[in-house]
Amino acid sequence: MSTGTAGTATGAAAAQPRAALQPLAAGWSGRRTARTALLCALVASLNAACWSVITPPFQAPDEPSHVAYVQHLAETGRLPNSDGSGFSAEELTVLRDLRQLEVRWHPELRTISSRPRRERLRVDLARPLGRSGAGGAGPAASEPPAYYALETIPYYLGSGGTLLDRLELMRLMSALMAGAAALFCFLFLRESLPGAPWAWTVGGLGVALFPLFGFTSGVVTPDAMLCAISSAIFYCLSRAFRLGLTRNLAIAIGTLAAVGFLTKLNFIGLAPGVILGLAILGRRGIPAPPGSRRHERALGSSALATAIAASPVCVYALGGLIAGRAPLGRFSGSAGQVLGGSPVSELAYVWQLYLPRLPGMASSFPGLSTTRELWFDRAVGLYGWLDTAFPTWVYDFALLPVGLIAGLALNALIGNRGALRRRLPELAVYLTIAAGVLLLVGVSSRLAQSFEGTSFAQPRYTLPMLALLGAALALAARGAGRRWGPPVGALLVILLLAHDLFSQLQVVARFYG
Repeated sequence: MSTGTAGTATGAAAAQPRAALQPLAAGWSGRRTARTALLCALVASLNAACWSVITPPFQAPDEPSHVAYVQHLAETGRLPNSDGSGFSAEELTVLRDLRQLEVRWHPELRTISSRPRRERLRVDLARPLGRSGAGGAGPAASEPPAYYALETIPYYLGSGGTLLDRLELMRLMSALMAGAAALFCFLFLRESLPGAPWAWTVGGLGVALFPLFGFTSGVVTPDAMLCAISSAIFYCLSRAFRLGLTRNLAIAIGTLAAVGFLTKLNFIGLAPGVILGLAILGRRGIPAPPGSRRHERALGSSALATAIAASPVCVYALGGLIAGRAPLGRFSGSAGQVLGGSPVSELAYVWQLYLPRLPGMASSFPGLSTTRELWFDRAVGLYGWLDTAFPTWVYDFALLPVGLIAGLALNALIGNRGALRRRLPELAVYLTIAAGVLLLVGVSSRLAQSFEGTSFAQPRYTLPMLALLGAALALAARGAGRRWGPPVGALLVILLLAHDLFSQLQVVARFYG
């Protein structure tokens, strides 16, 4: 045998074990990815569960109304019939004993601590108080029922305990939804940033430890379920842009959108981006052998997803017409008020809600820097009934790491601008979703300020864009380069963990100090 032949044989023999190990390596990689995704979900759920214990009962925005909705639905099988405060005798008694109204918006006051007050609460919790009221659920009454229907499960499981026992079980259900949101954020990063597996962990854990997300998912609120639904939609869209809009993905996107409409009215803000994504994916088609009817299959899948997504809206509108009310309930009236106003003034208001006023615009927020004071500072930390804040120096200091994260993420985008250009349609879908959410919050804030004197300028309403936050963190880590990327990513996770712990300690000091 010649030397060349022997070398070839030796090379082939050496290649055989490597070829045999490739499936095992791929399987190990898949298992490792699954473990990391589940780790992100576990961290998010545990973090939200910690927030559920730290946050005093009913000391979160609109939680009394959300609990009243769940209780009325569980006890009577009917939806709330008014936006008044006709809560059950049980909930009204607990709110009184906890001094919920007195403590809310008064940081100088603490939760009940004296022995007589604790004894009074204990005695009242043991009394057989009525669990069904007049059907009022405050501002939650107009929301769809999907989240509240799920919350009846822990409510029933805790039916033998006190209202506070049931409240904590309901909060833990929200914490489980936080885990689902973090899981889908990780999977979204796996699809959208396939070249950097280590960066998926940075984004997934960063989302799981984000304090505002933990606080919001640690109480009874449909925002927790909306975060999970929106993160799942981001994942399904990103996967469809990689694999094509298969029938299964179309059904998944349509079903998620339908559940989103049934979860909270704010999902309307995501709808334009989802529709745009389905339209682009329908025209793009799916990979198929030459000569097959690729285009028609994709367009059919797009139409199927749209039909499934629109079904709850159509049923609700038809029911409204039959009942003689506005087709879309309160949203119909809100839309009419917006359309009846000046489009220029409405857009000017929405612009100034997020960005500095442009020349020629009438000032909608005189003396207020909305970008900094309403969005940045509140996203850094504002808890309870928006009455638990950090010292001013914390918000000033936070500008430095956030600025560095933004700069590193921008560096990553510039360094991968070729790939970015190839994925412009996909990026346009994500930006449309973000713009829709911000526009809906801006219009809602305008209406609330005009008719109720309140505002919707709360960063928790932007949490449906949670997957994009994870992408920004992952890009920031990648923007530090191959050598420094993993250490910078670890530093980002540690920074968010410290921020989360600091936030929880701030809440403890506010209510129990």
